[in-house]
Amino acid sequence: MADVLIALGGNVGDVRATFQKAISNICGMTQAALLARSSDYATPPWGEEQQADFINACIEIETSLDPHALLFTLHKIEKKFGRDRAQETRWGPRTLDLDLIAYDDVRIDKPELTLPHPRLFERAFVLVPLAEIAPDRLIAGRSVSAALAQVSTEGILRLPDLG
Repeated sequence: MADVLIALGGNVGDVRATFQKAISNICGMTQAALLARSSDYATPPWGEEQQADFINACIEIETSLDPHALLFTLHKIEKKFGRDRAQETRWGPRTLDLDLIAYDDVRIDKPELTLPHPRLFERAFVLVPLAEIAPDRLIAGRSVSAALAQVSTEGILRLPDLG
């Protein structure tokens, strides 16, 4: 079984409800155990800044799927929730974005999949929720908490639990 970190994001529709359903889909479709789930965070848009704020979270799962099969399944789940990767603007609005952040200590560098996620250490919107659930996790030789200390967290707000 692999220990996997996945980032969730979105800024279209009821994102928090989408996250709940998407996490159920991830666990069901990958036969994964949910080990941890971060809080939800409101975050300023990144890349394309003229759009609504995003909501971001991270989960940690345990799965026996290989990284490519897992990525394929995550893309199927995104599509199920209305994401059309072929028609969208890069870094633009979306209902659901599922990023495979780390898969054990596996390193892959292929056009369709790079592990760990190539822009992880630039993105406070991933590092903040990740630090909540896995602060000591080493990714590419760096702890999540040490990586978080190197980026600005300005504008990131932890949202209250849904109850």
